[in-house]
Amino acid sequence: MPHDLLWPACDGPADPVVIEAVPLDERGLPATTYDALLRAARLWPDRPALTVLPDAEHFRHPATTTFAQLRDQVHRTANLLHALGVTRGAAVGLLSPNTAELPGGLLAAQTVGIAAPVNPGLAPEHVEQLLRRGGSRVLISAGPQLDPQVWATARRVASALRLDALLALAPTGGDGPRPALEPVEGVCVGYLTEMAAAHPADRLVDIDPPAAEDLAAYFHTGGTTGTPKLAAHTHTNEVVDAWTVAASTPLDSESVMFAGLPLFHVNALIVTVLGPLLRGQRVVWAGPLGYRDPGLYGVFWKLVEHYGITAMSAVPTVYSVLARTHLDADISTLRFAAVGASPLPPAVREAFENHTGVALCEGYGLTEATCASALGIPGRHRPGAVGRRLPYQQLKTVRIDPDTGAWHDLPPGATGVLAIRGPVVFPGYVAEHTAQGPRLDSGGKIRNGWLETGDVARIDADGFVSLTGRAKDLIIRGGHNIDPAVIEDTLLTHPQVTAAAAVGCPDPHAGEVPVAYVALAPGAGVAPADLLSWVAERVGERAAAPREVTVIDAIPVTAVGKPYKLGLRLDATRRAVHAELTALGADCGLEQILCRPHDGDVLVELPAHPDEVTRDQVTAALNRYALHWQYACEPLT
Repeated sequence: MPHDLLWPACDGPADPVVIEAVPLDERGLPATTYDALLRAARLWPDRPALTVLPDAEHFRHPATTTFAQLRDQVHRTANLLHALGVTRGAAVGLLSPNTAELPGGLLAAQTVGIAAPVNPGLAPEHVEQLLRRGGSRVLISAGPQLDPQVWATARRVASALRLDALLALAPTGGDGPRPALEPVEGVCVGYLTEMAAAHPADRLVDIDPPAAEDLAAYFHTGGTTGTPKLAAHTHTNEVVDAWTVAASTPLDSESVMFAGLPLFHVNALIVTVLGPLLRGQRVVWAGPLGYRDPGLYGVFWKLVEHYGITAMSAVPTVYSVLARTHLDADISTLRFAAVGASPLPPAVREAFENHTGVALCEGYGLTEATCASALGIPGRHRPGAVGRRLPYQQLKTVRIDPDTGAWHDLPPGATGVLAIRGPVVFPGYVAEHTAQGPRLDSGGKIRNGWLETGDVARIDADGFVSLTGRAKDLIIRGGHNIDPAVIEDTLLTHPQVTAAAAVGCPDPHAGEVPVAYVALAPGAGVAPADLLSWVAERVGERAAAPREVTVIDAIPVTAVGKPYKLGLRLDATRRAVHAELTALGADCGLEQILCRPHDGDVLVELPAHPDEVTRDQVTAALNRYALHWQYACEPLT
């Protein structure tokens, strides 16, 4: 196959249109993730595919797997899963931080059935609900050496669901004998690698390989809390999205990727597993804590130099920390740094780029469109844009009639609800698992092939997307989605709380953090600090604990009685800006900081500042936040 047919040039604004002149089915893409694995093992059998670090401290002592070895690992594991009863419409749960065995386990699950990775930080009851909805009968989990707490959750869930098998993963590079696994009544329990070793590595045994239209994975849409929706992905969804991302970056088969995101995050699968699999790239994986490992940042630049890291993908909080990390190594190999999942504050971009000389490349996507739908062009940043649409994905903005629900297409440059169409749009959410397999439901999000994203945006004539707000209420803390209902429901269990609403408050490190507003019963004497402790102790995951609880007379509602959160978000923004300016010494009260909706986002209007605080100080302080803001004395933009 001609090289430029699979990897056409995609570094100019007009390139997606040129690329789309060739039908997608003539590009020669592998049909499934399994086909992509076989192709990689055939083309680059002895090339390192995965280099997995045991932890940050021991980054020079990884476990390395070639593409051929990865194929053999997937065959053994897929044959084991099949022997345990996994079939094409059955899901395999994966509950583990990253370890050397996990990528192969996930690919094997997709080869024989459906992979269902779950955030191991979720409360046990939420893990149980997700696995039950997906119909998982086999669970691959972190073993007791890798993460004792996750293993305890896995045992509890395996017992509650009466699973057929619970397979334990070991730490990367773990030496010495593994501890015996305590049995779970009625469940086959064992170490994945030990059990898989008894099965053939050279082929699939009595397993029909997956087809392009088969389901490949379930990904839950709410990163850290609650019991979120399960979005189903087909093999076509994943292969096409991985290819469009890989084709839109300035990387080649010699590039070395760094992976620090957990594999329950769809970005980790698409960008750091499947994309490199298509292009033959080596991926260096962080230890089990990934970017959450504080020790990683002390050695990060040395790690880049040691492995010749070319590219990385992370959330804004990671780049904020790296911008302040002493540069003590030669990082000249690093030339591509992708950022997404939450808004990028201008100050973070400026600080990282000035510190490293590496430009940040923003991207945009959502789980319902597999992963990525827009990506910036390195060296051609457009202020305010999160990237240009990817090839074979159509994007538009629409105005949705509030009375009829009718869609009205908007012209380029007009602000509206963003919609996406193309081969990456998911087939639906898993509504339930039946004896015939999963029942999928799009939840009303797809109309004539177009997916309503819930994000408010504008698209220019070149296909560059600028997000201006979110039509949905999700709080995005450091790239993790938090369902406000989780916080609200927890607060409502307090006997003196009659109403609650949680919103995102701007934060210079995490992008935004949850804060809560509550109304109390007449005569209630509970203090905000007590409510803060109440919800922190009971909410399902630490990231969902609100930073602040504010007592108000009543939660505002719309004309039809639904909570009206825009005013609360504006209030939270006012409070954050006031605190920031007060820290500078600016003598300005809340009444002087005006917030108003601006194309679906928040615009902060500031008065002329006091003489003792310079304009540069105010600009530097507020540019740490992902906000639209300006001085009230200037013409509004």
